[in-house]
Amino acid sequence: MPEPRIVVVSPPFASHAQPLATVAAALAAEGADVTFACDPAFADLAARRRLRFEPLGFGDNANTGIAERTRQQAAGARRLTEFLDATRAGAVPALLAQARHRRADMLPDPAGVHAAVRRLDDRLRPDWYLVDQLAYAVTLALCALNRRWAAFCPGHPGYVLDGPGRFFGLPPYWPDAITPPAAELAALRTEAEANDRLFTELFTGFLAGHAPGRPAPRSAFGLTSSEAVLFNYPELPWLPPLPAGPELLFAGHCSDVGEAELPPGWRDRVGQLTDGGRRRLVLVSFGTFLSARDDVLATVVRGAARLPDVSVLVSAGNRAGTLRTAFADRRWIEVLDHVPQRALLPSASLVVHHGGNNTFTECLAAGVPAIALPFSSDQFAVAHDLERIPAGRVLDPHRLTPAVVTEATASVLSSGGRVREAVAPLLASGGPKTAARRLLEAMDHPPNIVS
Repeated sequence: MPEPRIVVVSPPFASHAQPLATVAAALAAEGADVTFACDPAFADLAARRRLRFEPLGFGDNANTGIAERTRQQAAGARRLTEFLDATRAGAVPALLAQARHRRADMLPDPAGVHAAVRRLDDRLRPDWYLVDQLAYAVTLALCALNRRWAAFCPGHPGYVLDGPGRFFGLPPYWPDAITPPAAELAALRTEAEANDRLFTELFTGFLAGHAPGRPAPRSAFGLTSSEAVLFNYPELPWLPPLPAGPELLFAGHCSDVGEAELPPGWRDRVGQLTDGGRRRLVLVSFGTFLSARDDVLATVVRGAARLPDVSVLVSAGNRAGTLRTAFADRRWIEVLDHVPQRALLPSASLVVHHGGNNTFTECLAAGVPAIALPFSSDQFAVAHDLERIPAGRVLDPHRLTPAVVTEATASVLSSGGRVREAVAPLLASGGPKTAARRLLEAMDHPPNIVS
C-alpha cells in the first residue's frame, strides 16, 4: 500500500506543538508522508524533528516557549496580562477570564483559516489530517471542506465533551485541596454555557455560508473526529464520559522521556546539584505561561529548600532574574529561565508543577512523583487525577506557605517507590511510537465522513 499522506496541524502554542511534533515524527518513522503545519515561529521545531513544514496562521495569540517573551499583537498581549492577573484572584476568576477570552483565543478569523486550509489542502492533497482538538477554526474548515481528520487531545480528556451538562471550561471534577464556592461555580457554568451557545451558533452560521447542506454540530465544543481521537493521556477508569463513535486511543504520554539526552554541560550541572548523589533534586516548573507567577515559585523554593538533603532547580522563564537575585546566597538553589525538562526527569526525585498535562504525563513516564499547584484551564482535572492515581500531592497555590510546601515535599519524596508502582501499569504499552502505530491502524479504513 502507498504510504499515507498526513498533515499534522498544531495551534501556535509550545505546549501543544511539542507533543504533536513528537507524534508527527513517530508517524513519519512508521512510513507515513508527514507535513507539520503551524505558525511560522515553529518551523525550527519541525526541522529538529526532520518534518516538512507548512506555515499556517491562527490569529493574534501565541506562545513560542515563554509566553511573556513571545512577540504578540497588542490584543493578545493584553489578554495574557488579564489572565495572569486573574490567576492571583483564585481558581474560578482565572477560569472566568479564560472563558471571556475564548472567542478571540480559540476561533480567530474562521474565514481566513478556512481559506488557508483550503489552499494547503489543494496543494498537498493529504489522505487525512491530525488536528489539535482545540484548533477549532481548523476543525471547522475541515468540516466545511468534507475532509478526513483524526483529533489530537493535547490536555485532559475532558476537553472532548460528551453528554448533557458538559461544557468547555467547566472542570468535570476538582482536586481535594480546591473547593470553589457554589456561587462562583454557578457564575462559571453560566459563562461556559453562554460560550457553548455562541460557538455553536458561529459554527452553524459558518457552515451554512461556506458548505450549505453540511450538518451543524449539536455543540461546537463537542465536535471531534468521527474516526479517531488520540489522547495525550493515560486511560483512567474514572474519566468523564467520552464519545462512543470514534476510536479512542490513549497514548499515555507523547514525549521523548527516556530518550532525550542532556545538553552539553548538564550532566556536570546535575552532579553538582545532587552533590554526587548525596542530595535529592527537586525540579520546579510552572510551564510556559505560569512561570510568570514568581510569587508562588518563590514560596515553593523557600519551602522545599528547608529540607537538608534537597537541591532545588527552578525553571522561571521571564522571571528568572528576579528569583536568581532573591536566592543568590543559597548554594543548593539554582534558577534558570529554561531547563531541558524531559532529559532532566530521570535525575529528579520530585517535580513541583502547575498541573499542566505535558509535565504531568512526562512525570508519569519517568516514574517521578509530583506536587501540583493548579491555576487554570484543565489543570484542576489533571491535578485531581494525579492525587487519585496516586502519583503525588495537590496544593492550593492561593493558600500556600513555605511550611505547607516543606511538609508536602517531605511526604512525597518518601513515597517515590509507591508512585512508580502505581504508575507502571498505566504506561506499560504507551508512548508516541505505539500511539502512531495505533493511529495509522485506526485510519486505515474507508473514509467515515458525515455528508
